[in-house]
Amino acid sequence: MAEMQPSVLVVEDELAQREVLVYNLENDGFRVIKAGDGNEALLLIEEEQPDIILLDWMLPGTSGIEICRQIKMKPALRATPVIMISARSEEVDKVRGLETGADDYVCKPYSVLELLARVRAQLRRSRPASVGERLIFGDVMLDAETHKVFRDEHELKLGPTEFRLLTTFMEKPGRVWSREQLLDRVWGREIYVDTRTVDVHIGRLRKALSTHGGDDLIRTIRGAGYALG
Repeated sequence: MAEMQPSVLVVEDELAQREVLVYNLENDGFRVIKAGDGNEALLLIEEEQPDIILLDWMLPGTSGIEICRQIKMKPALRATPVIMISARSEEVDKVRGLETGADDYVCKPYSVLELLARVRAQLRRSRPASVGERLIFGDVMLDAETHKVFRDEHELKLGPTEFRLLTTFMEKPGRVWSREQLLDRVWGREIYVDTRTVDVHIGRLRKALSTHGGDDLIRTIRGAGYALG
């Protein structure tokens, strides 16, 4: 079963730089996707929907600035954090990068440790459970580090799949997830699972959440999927 490792897309055309980043990110527990140019990056962003993107400014073909602009124009990708990496250290370039929608801007040469810290800082905002944060929704508390869930101070017994489902919902309360999106996020793309399996696990999650009473927190949106709250 796929563990919910945060995924990072590294877009860098210099092989040596790319490999250093990949090595350090994988060591830090990330699933890394690589692209060597802008067009490949745009394809991978659509296909893989990474949790965060490290984007070099100077790329063959489509520039990093243009890729960033395209990412931030698409509603489905707009919330994905982008850290722009550039040899351009002038303030005017930094401002241009941030105005295009980049969430952070790092100048070369950079400290890998600092870059990893910035990656985690962005994920704390966009996918808090992936960095071991606690998530709270109403009377439900999920502790990503200890893998425990409490409702109204009662500890709930959840299977690993139900835990990942709840994590996905609690990171984005109110967001409607289709069955296909939940399959990608919770089971992983490499695993073939029938969409009805999602319904079975949602049923189990609902049952676990109401072990000690309380309202049903998961809404079924006919023809669309599921949402929390």
